[in-house]
Amino acid sequence: MGLFDRLKSGLGKTRGGFYGKIGNLLTGRRIDEDLFDELEEALIEADMGIATAMALMDALRERVASEKIKNSEALKEALAKEIEKILVKGENPLTVAEGVLTVLLVTGVNGVGKTTTIGKLAARYKNAGKKVILCAADTFRAAAAEQLTLWAERTGVDIVKHGEGADPGAVVFDGIQAAKSRKADILLIDTAGRLQNKSNLMAELGKIKRILNRELPATPVEALLVLDASTGQNAISQAHAFAEIVDLTGIILTKIDGTAKGGIIVGIIDEMALPVYFIGVGEGVEDLQDFNAASFGAALFATEEQNDSKEA
Repeated sequence: MGLFDRLKSGLGKTRGGFYGKIGNLLTGRRIDEDLFDELEEALIEADMGIATAMALMDALRERVASEKIKNSEALKEALAKEIEKILVKGENPLTVAEGVLTVLLVTGVNGVGKTTTIGKLAARYKNAGKKVILCAADTFRAAAAEQLTLWAERTGVDIVKHGEGADPGAVVFDGIQAAKSRKADILLIDTAGRLQNKSNLMAELGKIKRILNRELPATPVEALLVLDASTGQNAISQAHAFAEIVDLTGIILTKIDGTAKGGIIVGIIDEMALPVYFIGVGEGVEDLQDFNAASFGAALFATEEQNDSKEA
Protein backbone atom coordinates (compact mmCIF):
# COMPACT_ATOMS: atom_id res chain seq x y z
CA MET A 1 0.00 0.00 0.00
CA GLY A 2 1.03 3.57 -0.63
CA LEU A 3 0.66 6.24 2.05
CA PHE A 4 -2.71 7.46 0.81
CA ASP A 5 -3.98 3.89 0.49
CA ARG A 6 -3.04 3.22 4.12
CA LEU A 7 -4.70 6.43 5.25
CA LYS A 8 -7.85 5.72 3.28
CA SER A 9 -7.99 2.18 4.62
CA GLY A 10 -7.39 3.40 8.18
CA LEU A 11 -10.25 5.87 7.92
CA GLY A 12 -12.62 3.21 6.57
CA LYS A 13 -14.77 2.94 9.69
CA THR A 14 -14.99 6.70 10.18
CA ARG A 15 -15.76 7.27 6.51
CA GLY A 16 -18.39 4.53 6.50
CA GLY A 17 -20.21 6.02 9.47
CA PHE A 18 -19.73 9.74 8.86
CA TYR A 19 -19.64 9.97 5.08
CA GLY A 20 -22.38 7.36 4.71
CA LYS A 21 -24.73 9.23 7.02
CA ILE A 22 -23.97 12.57 5.37
CA GLY A 23 -24.67 11.03 1.97
CA ASN A 24 -27.96 9.59 3.15
CA LEU A 25 -29.03 12.90 4.67
CA LEU A 26 -28.33 14.83 1.50
CA THR A 27 -29.95 12.44 -0.96
CA GLY A 28 -32.96 14.12 -2.49
CA ARG A 29 -33.21 16.73 0.28
CA ARG A 30 -33.99 20.41 0.03
CA ILE A 31 -31.59 22.73 1.81
CA ASP A 32 -33.42 24.07 4.85
CA GLU A 33 -33.02 24.41 8.63
CA ASP A 34 -34.19 20.85 9.25
CA LEU A 35 -31.33 19.60 7.08
CA PHE A 36 -28.81 21.82 8.88
CA ASP A 37 -30.03 20.46 12.23
CA GLU A 38 -29.64 16.87 11.05
CA LEU A 39 -26.18 17.58 9.62
CA GLU A 40 -25.14 19.14 12.93
CA GLU A 41 -26.33 16.03 14.77
CA ALA A 42 -24.33 13.83 12.36
CA LEU A 43 -21.18 15.86 13.04
CA ILE A 44 -21.69 15.53 16.79
CA GLU A 45 -22.19 11.77 16.43
CA ALA A 46 -18.90 11.67 14.50
CA ASP A 47 -17.31 13.09 17.70
CA MET A 48 -16.39 16.45 16.25
CA GLY A 49 -17.83 18.08 19.37
CA ILE A 50 -20.82 20.34 19.90
CA ALA A 51 -18.96 23.66 19.60
CA THR A 52 -17.14 22.56 16.44
CA ALA A 53 -20.31 21.14 14.87
CA MET A 54 -22.20 24.38 15.54
CA ALA A 55 -19.37 26.48 14.10
CA LEU A 56 -19.28 24.29 10.98
CA MET A 57 -23.02 24.70 10.47
CA ASP A 58 -22.77 28.48 10.85
CA ALA A 59 -20.01 28.55 8.24
CA LEU A 60 -22.04 26.27 5.96
CA ARG A 61 -25.10 28.52 6.21
CA GLU A 62 -22.95 31.50 5.20
CA ARG A 63 -21.60 29.61 2.19
CA VAL A 64 -25.08 28.56 1.12
CA ALA A 65 -26.19 32.19 1.23
CA SER A 66 -23.11 33.76 -0.37
CA GLU A 67 -22.57 31.08 -3.04
CA LYS A 68 -26.29 30.48 -3.61
CA ILE A 69 -25.88 26.73 -3.15
CA LYS A 70 -29.00 24.92 -4.29
CA ASN A 71 -28.14 21.22 -4.60
CA SER A 72 -26.99 18.62 -2.12
CA GLU A 73 -23.78 17.68 -3.96
CA ALA A 74 -22.54 21.28 -3.82
CA LEU A 75 -23.51 21.40 -0.14
CA LYS A 76 -21.46 18.28 0.56
CA GLU A 77 -18.46 19.80 -1.21
CA ALA A 78 -18.87 22.99 0.82
CA LEU A 79 -18.95 21.00 4.06
CA ALA A 80 -15.79 19.14 3.04
CA LYS A 81 -14.03 22.47 2.40
CA GLU A 82 -15.09 23.86 5.78
CA ILE A 83 -13.82 20.74 7.56
CA GLU A 84 -10.53 20.97 5.68
CA LYS A 85 -10.16 24.62 6.76
CA ILE A 86 -10.12 23.37 10.36
CA LEU A 87 -7.80 20.47 9.54
CA VAL A 88 -5.29 22.83 7.93
CA LYS A 89 -4.92 24.64 11.28
CA GLY A 90 -3.53 21.43 12.76
CA GLU A 91 -0.98 20.81 10.02
CA ASN A 92 2.52 21.67 11.19
CA PRO A 93 5.06 18.86 10.67
CA LEU A 94 7.41 18.09 13.53
CA THR A 95 10.90 19.12 12.49
CA VAL A 96 14.10 17.87 14.10
CA ALA A 97 17.05 20.24 13.83
CA GLU A 98 20.23 18.94 12.26
CA GLY A 99 23.33 18.58 14.40
CA VAL A 100 21.70 19.31 17.76
CA LEU A 101 19.84 17.22 20.30
CA THR A 102 16.03 17.33 20.27
CA VAL A 103 14.00 16.05 23.23
CA LEU A 104 10.62 14.47 22.63
CA LEU A 105 8.76 14.30 25.96
CA VAL A 106 5.82 11.97 25.40
CA THR A 107 2.76 12.04 27.65
CA GLY A 108 -0.66 10.36 27.68
CA VAL A 109 -2.81 8.13 29.85
CA ASN A 110 -2.22 4.40 30.04
CA GLY A 111 -3.83 2.47 27.21
CA VAL A 112 -3.63 5.07 24.45
CA GLY A 113 -0.67 3.39 22.78
CA LYS A 114 1.95 5.77 24.16
CA THR A 115 4.85 3.32 24.50
CA THR A 116 4.10 1.71 21.13
CA THR A 117 4.02 5.15 19.54
CA ILE A 118 7.41 5.97 21.06
CA GLY A 119 8.75 2.74 19.58
CA LYS A 120 7.41 3.65 16.15
CA LEU A 121 8.95 7.12 16.41
CA ALA A 122 12.27 5.53 17.32
CA ALA A 123 12.08 3.32 14.24
CA ARG A 124 11.13 6.28 12.02
CA TYR A 125 14.04 8.43 13.15
CA LYS A 126 16.53 5.56 13.21
CA ASN A 127 15.59 4.75 9.60
CA ALA A 128 16.15 8.42 8.79
CA GLY A 129 19.74 8.10 10.02
CA LYS A 130 19.25 9.72 13.43
CA LYS A 131 20.98 8.61 16.63
CA VAL A 132 18.07 7.86 18.99
CA ILE A 133 18.05 7.12 22.73
CA LEU A 134 14.94 5.92 24.55
CA CYS A 135 14.38 6.95 28.17
CA ALA A 136 12.02 4.75 30.22
CA ALA A 137 10.75 7.33 32.71
CA ASP A 138 7.35 5.65 33.13
CA THR A 139 8.50 3.78 36.24
CA PHE A 140 5.01 3.50 37.69
CA ARG A 141 3.31 1.17 35.19
CA ALA A 142 4.35 -2.43 35.50
CA ALA A 143 6.31 -3.68 32.49
CA ALA A 144 6.47 -0.24 30.83
CA ALA A 145 10.29 -0.36 30.73
CA GLU A 146 10.23 -3.94 29.46
CA GLN A 147 7.86 -2.98 26.66
CA LEU A 148 10.09 -0.07 25.69
CA THR A 149 13.14 -2.35 25.85
CA LEU A 150 11.56 -4.64 23.27
CA TRP A 151 11.14 -1.66 20.96
CA ALA A 152 14.77 -0.64 21.57
CA GLU A 153 15.92 -4.12 20.60
CA ARG A 154 13.61 -4.27 17.60
CA THR A 155 14.71 -0.89 16.24
CA GLY A 156 18.37 -1.12 17.25
CA VAL A 157 18.47 2.00 19.43
CA ASP A 158 19.87 2.57 22.92
CA ILE A 159 17.69 2.70 26.02
CA VAL A 160 18.20 4.16 29.49
CA LYS A 161 16.10 2.62 32.25
CA HIS A 162 16.02 1.93 35.99
CA GLY A 163 13.99 -0.55 38.01
CA GLU A 164 10.23 -0.39 38.50
CA GLY A 165 9.26 2.31 40.99
CA ALA A 166 12.47 4.30 40.46
CA ASP A 167 12.49 8.09 40.50
CA PRO A 168 11.48 9.24 36.97
CA GLY A 169 13.64 12.34 37.37
CA ALA A 170 16.70 10.20 37.99
CA VAL A 171 15.99 8.17 34.86
CA VAL A 172 15.66 11.35 32.81
CA PHE A 173 18.89 12.72 34.27
CA ASP A 174 20.73 9.56 33.21
CA GLY A 175 19.05 9.70 29.81
CA ILE A 176 20.29 13.26 29.31
CA GLN A 177 23.85 12.29 30.23
CA ALA A 178 23.69 9.36 27.81
CA ALA A 179 22.35 11.61 25.04
CA LYS A 180 25.19 14.06 25.62
CA SER A 181 28.00 11.51 25.79
CA ARG A 182 26.74 9.46 22.83
CA LYS A 183 26.01 12.57 20.74
CA ALA A 184 22.38 11.59 20.18
CA ASP A 185 20.10 13.46 17.81
CA ILE A 186 16.89 12.54 19.62
CA LEU A 187 16.08 11.70 23.24
CA LEU A 188 12.64 10.08 23.42
CA ILE A 189 11.23 10.15 26.96
CA ASP A 190 8.32 7.93 28.04
CA THR A 191 6.42 9.38 31.03
CA ALA A 192 3.79 8.03 33.40
CA GLY A 193 0.11 8.49 32.55
CA ARG A 194 -1.54 8.67 35.95
CA LEU A 195 -4.08 11.35 35.09
CA GLN A 196 -6.43 10.06 37.78
CA ASN A 197 -3.90 11.35 40.31
CA LYS A 198 -3.20 14.70 38.72
CA SER A 199 -1.15 16.12 41.58
CA ASN A 200 1.40 13.26 41.44
CA LEU A 201 1.60 13.47 37.66
CA MET A 202 2.04 17.23 37.80
CA ALA A 203 4.86 16.84 40.34
CA GLU A 204 6.63 14.21 38.22
CA LEU A 205 6.36 16.13 34.97
CA GLY A 206 7.33 19.36 36.70
CA LYS A 207 10.47 17.73 38.06
CA ILE A 208 11.35 16.26 34.67
CA LYS A 209 10.91 19.66 33.03
CA ARG A 210 13.15 21.32 35.65
CA ILE A 211 15.87 18.73 35.03
CA LEU A 212 15.63 19.27 31.28
CA ASN A 213 15.83 23.05 31.70
CA ARG A 214 18.84 22.72 34.02
CA GLU A 215 20.80 20.13 32.06
CA LEU A 216 19.77 21.13 28.52
CA PRO A 217 18.92 24.85 28.73
CA ALA A 218 19.27 25.51 25.00
CA THR A 219 17.79 22.23 23.75
CA PRO A 220 14.42 22.23 21.98
CA VAL A 221 11.82 20.17 23.87
CA GLU A 222 8.64 18.93 22.20
CA ALA A 223 5.93 17.92 24.69
CA LEU A 224 3.75 15.47 22.78
CA LEU A 225 0.38 14.17 23.96
CA VAL A 226 -0.74 10.78 22.68
CA LEU A 227 -4.53 10.39 22.37
CA ASP A 228 -6.62 7.36 21.42
CA ALA A 229 -9.13 8.28 18.68
CA SER A 230 -11.49 5.50 19.77
CA THR A 231 -12.21 7.31 23.05
CA GLY A 232 -14.00 10.10 21.17
CA GLN A 233 -14.84 13.14 23.26
CA ASN A 234 -12.88 11.72 26.20
CA ALA A 235 -9.74 12.39 24.14
CA ILE A 236 -10.52 16.12 24.16
CA SER A 237 -11.08 15.99 27.93
CA GLN A 238 -7.67 14.34 28.34
CA ALA A 239 -6.07 16.99 26.14
CA HIS A 240 -7.49 19.79 28.27
CA ALA A 241 -6.36 18.03 31.47
CA PHE A 242 -2.79 17.49 30.26
CA ALA A 243 -2.62 21.05 28.94
CA GLU A 244 -3.09 22.19 32.54
CA ILE A 245 -0.08 20.12 33.61
CA VAL A 246 2.45 20.53 30.82
CA ASP A 247 3.03 23.04 28.02
CA LEU A 248 1.99 20.80 25.16
CA THR A 249 3.46 21.47 21.73
CA GLY A 250 1.68 18.83 19.67
CA ILE A 251 -0.72 15.88 19.47
CA ILE A 252 -0.32 12.30 18.26
CA LEU A 253 -3.66 10.63 17.51
CA THR A 254 -3.56 6.82 17.55
CA LYS A 255 -5.90 3.95 16.64
CA ILE A 256 -7.87 5.83 13.99
CA ASP A 257 -8.13 2.59 12.02
CA GLY A 258 -10.07 0.83 14.78
CA THR A 259 -12.85 3.35 15.28
CA ALA A 260 -15.68 5.24 13.59
CA LYS A 261 -14.74 8.25 15.74
CA GLY A 262 -11.91 9.57 13.57
CA GLY A 263 -13.81 12.84 13.30
CA ILE A 264 -12.47 13.62 16.77
CA ILE A 265 -9.37 15.04 15.08
CA VAL A 266 -11.47 17.97 13.82
CA GLY A 267 -12.69 18.77 17.34
CA ILE A 268 -9.19 18.40 18.83
CA ILE A 269 -7.66 20.83 16.34
CA ASP A 270 -10.54 23.27 16.68
CA GLU A 271 -10.58 23.27 20.50
CA MET A 272 -6.92 22.83 21.40
CA ALA A 273 -5.25 25.02 18.75
CA LEU A 274 -2.32 22.57 18.69
CA PRO A 275 -0.73 20.85 15.72
CA VAL A 276 -1.42 17.16 15.14
CA TYR A 277 2.04 15.88 14.32
CA PHE A 278 1.22 12.23 13.66
CA ILE A 279 -1.78 9.94 13.23
CA GLY A 280 -1.87 6.17 13.66
CA VAL A 281 -3.79 4.34 10.93
CA GLY A 282 -2.63 0.78 11.58
CA GLU A 283 -0.36 -1.54 13.52
CA GLY A 284 2.79 -1.24 11.41
CA VAL A 285 5.64 1.21 11.95
CA GLU A 286 4.83 2.80 8.60
CA ASP A 287 1.22 3.36 9.75
CA LEU A 288 2.30 6.21 12.02
CA GLN A 289 1.97 8.97 9.45
CA ASP A 290 2.67 12.68 9.37
CA PHE A 291 -0.66 14.47 9.53
CA ASN A 292 -1.52 16.09 6.22
CA ALA A 293 -4.79 18.03 6.10
CA ALA A 294 -5.45 17.65 2.39
CA SER A 295 -4.76 13.91 2.39
CA PHE A 296 -6.84 13.36 5.53
CA GLY A 297 -9.77 15.30 4.06
CA ALA A 298 -9.51 13.45 0.76
CA ALA A 299 -9.43 10.08 2.55
CA LEU A 300 -12.37 11.04 4.78
CA PHE A 301 -14.56 11.98 1.83
CA ALA A 302 -13.17 9.41 -0.61
CA THR A 303 -15.47 7.15 -2.61
CA GLU A 304 -14.61 3.65 -3.73
CA GLU A 305 -14.54 4.87 -7.32
CA GLN A 306 -11.67 7.23 -6.62
CA ASN A 307 -8.14 6.24 -7.54
CA ASP A 308 -6.73 4.01 -4.81
CA SER A 309 -3.19 4.52 -6.00
CA LYS A 310 -3.06 8.20 -5.05
CA GLU A 311 -0.08 9.03 -2.88
CA ALA A 312 -0.09 11.48 0.02
